[in-house]
Amino acid sequence: MLTFTIRRLILSIPTLLFISLVIFLLLQLAPGDPMAQVPLTVPPEVKEKMREALGLGQPIHVQYWKWIVQFFWIEPQVLIDHWFGTSFAEGKQRVISWQTRSPVMDIVVQRIPQTLWVVGLSYVVGILIALPIGIYSAYKQYSVFDQTGTFITMIGFSIPPFFTGPLLIVIFSVQLGWFPSIYDTTHVVTDWASFKVQFMQMIMPVMVLALQTTAQLSRYMRSSMLDNLGQDYVRTARAKGLREGVVVMVHVLRNSMIPVITVIALGVPSIFGGAIITENVFKVNGIGQLLLTALFANDIPMVMTLTFIFAILIVLFNLIADVLYGVLDPRIRYD
Repeated sequence: MLTFTIRRLILSIPTLLFISLVIFLLLQLAPGDPMAQVPLTVPPEVKEKMREALGLGQPIHVQYWKWIVQFFWIEPQVLIDHWFGTSFAEGKQRVISWQTRSPVMDIVVQRIPQTLWVVGLSYVVGILIALPIGIYSAYKQYSVFDQTGTFITMIGFSIPPFFTGPLLIVIFSVQLGWFPSIYDTTHVVTDWASFKVQFMQMIMPVMVLALQTTAQLSRYMRSSMLDNLGQDYVRTARAKGLREGVVVMVHVLRNSMIPVITVIALGVPSIFGGAIITENVFKVNGIGQLLLTALFANDIPMVMTLTFIFAILIVLFNLIADVLYGVLDPRIRYD
């Protein structure tokens, strides 16, 4: 397993470099001028100096190489300087946002906590709800609980967040006045009262995102459990006199989790990517809203950095999913 992991990590390096090149070339084809947002009062010669400082007057391959060096060499040095108080990155040019004229990674670090609070919590809640529903629905196939769960999950699949978000705002904020419609990203939790305020403003965006996660994972869990409940080893375990709870929750569940692990692991990068629609509906100042703003502003360094971070997370969690296969099923070996 260790050899497989090291081999996959080495192979991921050219994969990520190719992905970064594709992202960079696609963004170079995007229309628009990053200097368009500069005020008209700025003299033309100053604009030209700003253009040169941003690297806009250089060939594409030079711009790409500069970005690679800044992302893989300079930004890690900045992180080391922050942790250990060193000065490796002092005076070196970092990845700069064309829109804000500030380092991209500093902005990303500022936005990640808000995204993890809302999107991360919704993902955890969705998993905790979906797995028991899927297990019980498969065990009680065609029961009232199974049919009700199927109906609710179909609603979760069918209704998009840009509909459920405003609908919850109209019902629970406008009509009932229970929850705030706008997420206050400046709110700081210091005591029980401030925690209640944070909890109340998180309920609706978490509900919207958890509904989709629950709908998807519960269907996968149910299908996987049904595939395993009819296997020969289940009948053998029951014939040996094992308790039904042990058969279902140990033997069947462990084998059923193998395909579900893939869906869960591949969904983790979406947490860091944020929920673009939901974050904009509830005004959550997270990564998703940051990416949308950068796209509208033609902020190529910001968009490229964010999309490449997502690519790194996808490759990483694909590897984690493969390793978990071997943990859950001893028959799977990567030798």
